[in-house]
Amino acid sequence: MRANSLAFRLFLWATGWTVIILIVTGVALSSLNRHAVERGFDRRLDVYLRTLVADIASPEEGGDKFPQSIGEPLFELPLSGWYWQVTRLDTPEKEVHSSRSLWDANLPRLPQAAAVGGYLKGYASGPEDQRLRLVERDIDLGSDGRYLISVAGDASEIDNETLSFDRAVGATFGALAAALLLTTALQVRFGLAPLKRISESLAAIRSGRAERLEGDFPVEIAPLARETNALIESNREIVERARTHVGNLAHALKTPLSVLINEAAARPEDPLARKVREQTDIMRDQVARQLERARLAARSTIVGTSIDVPPVVTALARTMEKLHHERDIAIAIDVPEHARFRGEQQDLEEMIGNLVDNACKWARSRVAIEVVADRPANNDKPRVRVIVDDDGPGLSAAERQQAAQRGQRLDESKPGSGLGLSIVVELAGLYSGVLTLGTAPIGGLRAELALPAG
Repeated sequence: MRANSLAFRLFLWATGWTVIILIVTGVALSSLNRHAVERGFDRRLDVYLRTLVADIASPEEGGDKFPQSIGEPLFELPLSGWYWQVTRLDTPEKEVHSSRSLWDANLPRLPQAAAVGGYLKGYASGPEDQRLRLVERDIDLGSDGRYLISVAGDASEIDNETLSFDRAVGATFGALAAALLLTTALQVRFGLAPLKRISESLAAIRSGRAERLEGDFPVEIAPLARETNALIESNREIVERARTHVGNLAHALKTPLSVLINEAAARPEDPLARKVREQTDIMRDQVARQLERARLAARSTIVGTSIDVPPVVTALARTMEKLHHERDIAIAIDVPEHARFRGEQQDLEEMIGNLVDNACKWARSRVAIEVVADRPANNDKPRVRVIVDDDGPGLSAAERQQAAQRGQRLDESKPGSGLGLSIVVELAGLYSGVLTLGTAPIGGLRAELALPAG
């Protein structure tokens, strides 16, 4: 998951809430457990307190009013953490009786604010700074006196039991959190899988491997797939209409220009006719050029057009060998099978055909065609390079710059209009490609055409 991805945001959001909920739940459970442990501990202390109250209120005949033991060995062990203490409050000097475990120490008093249901309950510091859970009760026996009865137990039992529970809850919630996070990650991955399928399908459409989004999508994403397919179809219809308009315009202008040219040709001696013919030739050339640019621009906007390069190069090489058979030109080709061009086949044929035809015109005996499919490691788009070499005289740097200009012919002895390389430059530009001229290893001109790969 990338930091700026939708999957990461969903996972982070779910993780945050999962951790918060588990922490709050764990704290609540720990608090409830501690209260339950304290209540159980208090009930145990209350039993001892009631036993003391009963012994004081109804002493055995002939026995001591204050008990020596209440049946719990811990009250006999010195500083065991379990203590009881009975203090008579209605005498000038307080009479104090306590368990043997307390020795000569006294239990502290609890603040009155801790009173709960007639009892005083709370924590206090005992002998040797022991932390005690203390329960007190004030009873009035009338003529038999008024007493304060206190019973204390070692609070470490509460702390140990609470800590044991907290560790168990922490381990359980830790395992639960790991399971929930794994489930969340799988859920996010599974839930966003249709979006990944759409992304892959769009990449396939753009590269020409598919024409539309296919497959069943969830109801939330199905409208997106439907509208995307409709957009692709609309784009194709717009391009087709543009092509039709271009063709209609070409036919509409061709006839008036032909009439003007024919009328001017019928008066070769008339200066006005010569001027009209000169300008109509320019108009026809400009119209053809602009219509061709419009046609190619419409083609380049088609989504999902991709063709194999090897069949095009092979067919053009065989055709050029036949056209130049009287000069016995040998054309060698080196094309990988996986090379693809993202664009129209007619445009690729026109670009490569012009380059190979130009090479054959100037070559002495050899022409080499090499196709290289680049797969860059960085974020650059893949390119397919078509390299055409010949063993002719080649061109200087100034001549190479001039050769790509429209209508420029460096040697009038060779047939042609001088438009070949300029057409290649314009076509390549429409596909964000580039044509570069250099020196071939076999001695002549090297024309290298870089185009987007499919």
